[in-house]
Amino acid sequence: MVHGMGMALEAPAWPAITPAEAGAVLARFPASAGRPFTLAWHSPRPFSAAVRVEVPEGTFFLKRHHARLRSPATLAPEHAFMAHLHARGLPVPLVETTHDGASVLAQGDWTYELLRPVPGADLYRDRQSWTPFLKACHAPAAGAALARLHLAARDFRAPARPDCPLVGSFTILPAPDPMAAARAYVAARPALAGWLEDKGWQSRLAALFTALGTAMADPPAMPSPLQRPLWTHNDWHPSNLLWADDNTVAGIIDFGLATQTSALHDLATAIERCAIPWLDLASADPAACAQAALGLIAGYRSLVPLSGGDLARVIALLPLVHIEFALSEVDYFIGILNDEAQAMIAWDDYLLGHAQWFLSDAGRAFLGALEQGAQA
Repeated sequence: MVHGMGMALEAPAWPAITPAEAGAVLARFPASAGRPFTLAWHSPRPFSAAVRVEVPEGTFFLKRHHARLRSPATLAPEHAFMAHLHARGLPVPLVETTHDGASVLAQGDWTYELLRPVPGADLYRDRQSWTPFLKACHAPAAGAALARLHLAARDFRAPARPDCPLVGSFTILPAPDPMAAARAYVAARPALAGWLEDKGWQSRLAALFTALGTAMADPPAMPSPLQRPLWTHNDWHPSNLLWADDNTVAGIIDFGLATQTSALHDLATAIERCAIPWLDLASADPAACAQAALGLIAGYRSLVPLSGGDLARVIALLPLVHIEFALSEVDYFIGILNDEAQAMIAWDDYLLGHAQWFLSDAGRAFLGALEQGAQA
């Protein structure tokens, strides 16, 4: 069973990796070829199949994607980014290469990666993605780790990742005309466009833009350096971090959503995914959510200065920062899985619902407390 879109575990969309399958794949990688192995733990994350493989010399993570979701061409920039960060001293997974020197193995309908683990305790292993921090002290530690990643990424020169589902891109909100950019985004994805056709999506998205602003329109005369294009993680939440202690992030994993966005976008995404209990909004305490967000910001700005304008822009981004990935999720569910129910959850509960929460009393209280705390 794997994590679903809510709190309950669900049947997986992708079958688990079998011992026979793993053995055939491992034989293609010099680091593991010919060694006896054990499949020790299957990941409950839903968008791919992954398993921890133990061999006498150590541990690997074997990850399998459907070829329509990830190909060698779409994984290559992700692997290059991870290698760059690792060379700058960040604790990110090393990607193993095949006998042919490739970091990706493509076989039929499947695409495989083999990764070395990173150090640290996986304190959030059994928790759903995008659930809040277990401890308040984890927030500043996560913020500082995100700042270190952004500093290390500044000299990574690569264009944005090729279009594929489930990537945290940033093309709609910073456009001069966000609705025109949204129409172009949808039109470039035929399955998404067809599914949205009878959903009144343009009027509903335009209403959110009107109510919440587009945050990046009308840029200042002198843009912040943190608005410049930057390769970023785009999925910064507690279960993608491993810990040495409560104040130190020892490892950073899961770069599957990484592409070129900006530092402010990545920081806003981190706050949106770390501070608010989306899967249990009835328990959301706006003051506690704001404290988690402010802790993350404090950790970040301990290494990277944030101006008042930077903070205002991050807060303005928060209500809508998720929309591009939400559209990408709809495209994945309907275009690859043909799963109408999950596509509707991604559209109704995730894209629309998260934005509308920021218009509720609780959401407005959260933004108000965040603005007040950021000015303190």
